[in-house]
Formats: sequence, structure tokens, C-alpha cells
Amino acid sequence: MTTCKTILKSLAAGTYDQRLERLCCSAPMAAAQRERIAGAVRRYQELFSAGPDAPAAVFSGPGRTEIGGNHTDHQHGRVLCASVNMDMLAVAAPNGTETIRVRSEGYPDLAVDLSVLTPVAAEAETSAALVRGVAAGVAEKGYTPRGFDAYVTSNVPAGSGLSSSAAYEVLMGVILNHLFCGGALSAVTLAQLGQAAENRFFGKPCGLMDQTASAVGGAVSIDFQDPAAPVVRRVDFDFSAAGHALCIIDSGADHADLTAEYAAIPGEMKAVAAALGKTVLREVDEAEFRAHIPALRKALGDRAILRAMHFFSEDRRAAEEAEALEQGDFDRFLALVRASGLSSALRLENTWAAADPRQQAIPVVLAQAEELLGGRGAVRVHGGGFAGTVQAFVPNDLLPSFRLGMEALLGPGMCHVLSIRPEGGCAVIG
Repeated sequence: MTTCKTILKSLAAGTYDQRLERLCCSAPMAAAQRERIAGAVRRYQELFSAGPDAPAAVFSGPGRTEIGGNHTDHQHGRVLCASVNMDMLAVAAPNGTETIRVRSEGYPDLAVDLSVLTPVAAEAETSAALVRGVAAGVAEKGYTPRGFDAYVTSNVPAGSGLSSSAAYEVLMGVILNHLFCGGALSAVTLAQLGQAAENRFFGKPCGLMDQTASAVGGAVSIDFQDPAAPVVRRVDFDFSAAGHALCIIDSGADHADLTAEYAAIPGEMKAVAAALGKTVLREVDEAEFRAHIPALRKALGDRAILRAMHFFSEDRRAAEEAEALEQGDFDRFLALVRASGLSSALRLENTWAAADPRQQAIPVVLAQAEELLGGRGAVRVHGGGFAGTVQAFVPNDLLPSFRLGMEALLGPGMCHVLSIRPEGGCAVIG
């Protein structure tokens, strides 16, 4: 581990420029990241009374984008996803105690006593629960987590559909892995620890896709047939050479009170599987499911049937999207993305919440995006749905007018133009 003074001097000398350019995917963003890290180091020194010679390291947990496989991971299905060049950044070092202290820009300070590594009811749905959960996972792997101080700053917008929670979980896992495990925990293991923390400690039922994309990095095809040992394959494709920009459009709708809507999707899919003697839909033979649809409709209702239909088609589609990219067939890939969006809207039904039918921000954004694209590119709901974000692949020649049109509808800064980051959660400077 280096020192605060050395990090600042090396940043000023350009020592880390090549590293930062790789993570940021462009020289201008790397320059901004250099200034951001320097500011974070100074803020860490201020908040934790750390002198110039105090030890420190810099860590990053990137946001992620779901490219294909909308709501398939929790049914042990297949997905296509990627890390992006927005991240949560931390300056951290051991503090010699049994308490993890985290000060995050714009959020309340937290302190997690490591003498308790079981869920704490009062911490449910808080960042402290995620920190405690990841530390508990590290302990379960046979390592001894210790206290550290960390200052965290993020340019992953909360509620942006880029999964700031997964970025945070991966960031905490990377810090613990680097400081107390000798880097022994794999990226997939860190993803699993993040998911367990979110499920057991935070209290949100989520799959493993978000954490895996953030931890592994690059574009990855993931098969969750065995969640304990997911098959992760990097997809070799240069998105920057495809003539399209990746845009994530923030609908502006709040999804803070939609936990029940999100939970109903895996709940209804699992109910269909249970009716056929299985635990999740990946274990169900699709022909058997279709043969039993009349009886299943009577027992479970139509929405559960539609959502199961979505799973079977979307599971295949995620694998086909990865195959299309590997074969360099971007037109086929775009057609599959459009089909994914249609299935999500008509079968999965996660573009608006039945509990609040007046709020249909996602369908409005989808309609506006389709008009602006004029039959080119592709657009679909992104991530969990109901509120949140839309994903679009926009031809480069349409990008200025597309961005202008979306922000005329939603406001400045609501259309994010991103790049696929080639590396996942990591120690940037350590």
C-alpha cells in the first residue's frame, strides 16, 4: 500500500494516466478521473485526519448495464451484461480496529462493528447492511475482515438502472479482498458475496447478474444454471466500432416504493415452476409448461403465465445476442434487442406498475425513443423496470438529435452516453 502523498504526486506526474484511460475508455474522461481521485484523496485525509504519509489505496466498483436477459437471472437463466465507465470510487486503508467506517459523499456516515456478522434488523435497506453482509461473506470464506476507513464518491447516478447498489457491494468486496484476503477471492466470488448481502442483510430479493457484471468487467455472457458456479464468458466485441452509441435514459420516475412489484416477478415465475414440480423455470421443460398452460392459468392467473413465457424466450435470446456479437452480426443483435424490449413490455409487463397506472414514464420514454430512432438502432426497458431507465443503441449520426430530443422530454443530464469498461471491480492504485 502506498501513501496519500505518493498518490497525489504520482497523479500529478501522469504515472497512472494509462491505467485511468483503460478504465474510463477515453482520454478526456481519464483526465477528469485523475482530478476526481486527487480530490477524493484530499477529502479522505480531511475526514479521517490522515497525514501525507498515511497509507491509502484507491478502489473502483463500476456500474453495469444489462444488455440481454431481462429478469432471467433469478430463474437460473442466461444474461448478457457489461460493466460501464461510471463507477463508485473509494480511498481506503486499514484503521487498526474492528469497525468499518465509511463516509460517502451525499450520504450519512456509517460505522459497522465487525463483532456482529449477522443481519441487524435496524439496518435493513441501508448501506450499513450491505457492508456488514459483504464482511460476513468474507468471514464465511475463511478470512478475517478487519476495520478500515473509506471515503466513497460516485458518478453512478442513484436510480439510473446502472445498479449503484451492486457497484457499492463490489467496491466493499474489493476493498476487503485487497486489504485482508491477499486478493484471493475471485471476481465471481465477490459478486456472490454482494448478492448474499443484498438478499440476506439488506432485504431485497435480487439475482446475481448486477454484481457479476460489476465484478468481472467487460461484456460478459453468464449462465446461472448453477448459481454457485455460474459460467462466465467474456464476449469479444468492440462496441465502439459498431457505429452506435450506448445510451441509458433516466425516465425520472421514482422506483423507491416498487419492491413489491419487483418481488412479484420472481415470485410468479417460481410459482409456475413449483406447479410443475420444480424450483425455478430453468429446470422446467418448456414443452411441458406449454402443455399445462390451461391448468396453470386457472391456478395462478394469466400474468404468471405471460411472465413464464417471457422467461423462456428471453433466456434463449440472451445467448443468441452473445452469439450474434461474437459473429460480428450487429444487425441481428439489434433485432434481438428490439425483440427483448417487446417481450418485456407485453409478457413480462415491467414497463409500468399496476399499483399506479397514472405513472407510465417508461412507456413514454420508449415511445419517444422509437420516434427519434425512426426504425433504426434499438430500444428496450433496462434492468428491473416499472420506473428507472431505458436502454438504447443509437446510430452515431443520430446521437446529437436523439440526445437533444430525450432531454427535451426529460430534462438535462437524463440521457447518459456510456462506454463498456474492460475491467470490473479493482484496486486502481494500491
